[in-house]
Amino acid sequence: MASDIIVVGGGASGLVAAIAAARAGRKVTILEHKDRIGKKILATGNGKCNYTNLHQEPSCYRGEDPAFAWNVINDFGVEDTITFFKELGIYPKERNGYLYPNSEQASAVLDVLRLELEFLNVEIICNEHVKSIQSIIDNKGKPDCKNIFRIKTDSNTYDTHKIILATGGMASGDLGSDGSGYLLAKQLGHTIVPVVPALVQLKSKESYFKALAGIRVQSMITLFIDGKQYSKNQGELQLTNYGVSGIPIFEISRYASRALEQRKKVHLIVDFLPGIESDELFRLIEERVSLNGYKNVEELFIGLLNKKLIFVIIKEAKIDLNKLSIKLNKKEINELVNTIKNFKVSVYEANSFGNAQVSAGGVSTEEVDNHTMESKLVQGLYLVGELLDIDGTCGGYNLQWAWSSGYIAGTNAAK
Repeated sequence: MASDIIVVGGGASGLVAAIAAARAGRKVTILEHKDRIGKKILATGNGKCNYTNLHQEPSCYRGEDPAFAWNVINDFGVEDTITFFKELGIYPKERNGYLYPNSEQASAVLDVLRLELEFLNVEIICNEHVKSIQSIIDNKGKPDCKNIFRIKTDSNTYDTHKIILATGGMASGDLGSDGSGYLLAKQLGHTIVPVVPALVQLKSKESYFKALAGIRVQSMITLFIDGKQYSKNQGELQLTNYGVSGIPIFEISRYASRALEQRKKVHLIVDFLPGIESDELFRLIEERVSLNGYKNVEELFIGLLNKKLIFVIIKEAKIDLNKLSIKLNKKEINELVNTIKNFKVSVYEANSFGNAQVSAGGVSTEEVDNHTMESKLVQGLYLVGELLDIDGTCGGYNLQWAWSSGYIAGTNAAK
């Protein structure tokens, strides 16, 4: 039996789109190019699947037009998502607004989706890589009978009336998101905003990172692009042998990636003691000197900062490590304060798509209806999830975008 709707891609957005369409009575087929569906869902939330977040606001979503995402989220929001998954069996566990399945197993989320697809008789065909999609038009410029799309894979051809493209982006290609969906969207006339890694680590050529690898420290990170302050974020910074990682880096990484793709200069300013103002830190160092003047400069900071970090900060401040702290003058103390509060890190590259949690860029949202997810260029074509030029911050927002865009596309494709 021919399918009314074919969903290309068996990830989060594609599975929910298929469920929504099948619930409306349509015959649905999912084409997945990996050996099984939902591989990326299993990797989310460190295997626990942070599937949404109670805190929702426009700033949680990014893209050339972030308002596009917010319109979609308003049509199928967090409460709709909670209800949808509760009805499938997922009881939510909350941690500071982050929602997980009570079992804390990402596999539970995939299992309930898979069971619902089976119940709705959705056909799932794995190891089926789509190579091309064509509109079937007769010589009068009208669709050829019922089916208006022809999908060709490595070994088969499928005709269908409607298509939901849910192929994902380019992050974590080994889990299925290999960027092939962009080629399909381009075949159908869509514009692709250049795609860069997001929620990803940033690389630096500074030699001191080998000495700092493994350190975690609460910090304030400020991003500068071409010398102008662009964004800032606070949290646990992770120092690696190649650069910087951690949630505050992930949050600003999409902007750094985009700037680097545009060949702009990128650097970070790190405040290693964000809870202490500069003048207060100056007085604190003076007090430590008065109490421990017999210690050298490196020893003076033991207990205040990580020992490996102390070593690098003093060297970057160009002060002799072995100098007695009692001999520090005000200029040198100011230099230490400035280095601790304004530590400069030059960035030359984002880490690869293979290390990224999500990609930024994709199909231009100007070419998609934000209430139906249908293409404005090709009738019967719907585009969802990470394939579009929308990405979320850390905390379940990319999955919320997948659920919202997928459900709306499936519902409207079924009409």
